[in-house]
Amino acid sequence: MTSSTPCWIASPYLHLHDHVILNPHTGLGIASDDPVFDELRRLILNPERLELLNDTQQRLADDGWIIPEDRDLSKKFRLRYVSLETHTVCTQACAFCPVSIAPRDPEYMTKELFGRLVDEISRYRTTIEAVTLNNYNEPTADRRFSDQVRLLMEHDLPVAVLSNGSTFTPDKVDALVEMGPISYLSINISSLDRERYAAERQKDHLPMVISNLDYMKDKPVAETMDIIVLGQQDDQHRTDAAKLREHFAGSRFNVRDFEIMDRAGYLPIGLKPDRPHERLRGCNNLGSRPIEHIHINPRGQCVLCCEDYDEFHIIGDLTTQSIDEVLTGEEVARLRRMIYGLEEAPADFICRKCVFALSGE
Repeated sequence: MTSSTPCWIASPYLHLHDHVILNPHTGLGIASDDPVFDELRRLILNPERLELLNDTQQRLADDGWIIPEDRDLSKKFRLRYVSLETHTVCTQACAFCPVSIAPRDPEYMTKELFGRLVDEISRYRTTIEAVTLNNYNEPTADRRFSDQVRLLMEHDLPVAVLSNGSTFTPDKVDALVEMGPISYLSINISSLDRERYAAERQKDHLPMVISNLDYMKDKPVAETMDIIVLGQQDDQHRTDAAKLREHFAGSRFNVRDFEIMDRAGYLPIGLKPDRPHERLRGCNNLGSRPIEHIHINPRGQCVLCCEDYDEFHIIGDLTTQSIDEVLTGEEVARLRRMIYGLEEAPADFICRKCVFALSGE
């Protein structure tokens, strides 16, 4: 081997799971029944520098699983999900959401900025799987909601709407049906018990929500329509989910139940790690947040992650930068290296407290 011949290592940005290894930079996966799975797993768990590659290792190198050790991937991204929060208003203050303890002042993205961002986002349409109009807001509370969805669809972007249903009125339903089904609709609801619903969300919205959902339940609002029942996976949660499945049986809605989480330590309830992660090894929050997502607030600033409610980690500003400049910038590269264990993260780093963090422990 000459001095110019590189040594090879497993990419430090791979996601190792029991039955699959994923590469967020390429979108590829290797299942556990693939003959190369065990070799790649070994190289991830027991890192070594490879001077000469055997046939199996060469296949892994050809597909980007093994890389030259001097290759820096910290500025690489593959955009799959865009959170385009057009305003900060939420109609509820749910106990499982930071809005309940730290409500935000109203802010609205300008029409001009929204239009420019949609145009720029559309340049990544070949990899984008969903564009949402929210983060911690209620997107349908914006009187511009239907027009915003229409503009996204005119740019051939897959629209996902996540809503509590309170302001998803029949006129908005009809508008979405008329322009063609959006890609995905998710309505979060926790119970059919009006008293508990009001106590948990600080709003007595249940009759209005059910009326809105009953209106849309048989209409082609989205290609996939889910009702998400949030709770703590206890008997009450299971009972609530069963009642909602009964109510919406035979409709277009799929009723699914999920356990709430503590928003990386922000809330006193919900799923959380048994202890802070000592060795960070990546992010598995609907893919890799730092590599496959971008979160844009109404001011055009980009935040590292949806769990960063206080917007502590600002990675860029789309009023002065392009999406490419933000996602290949020094700040997000630095944070990626921390999240994937290439640099030591501070003891209080947000990912150490997150249930979605991958850990090398």
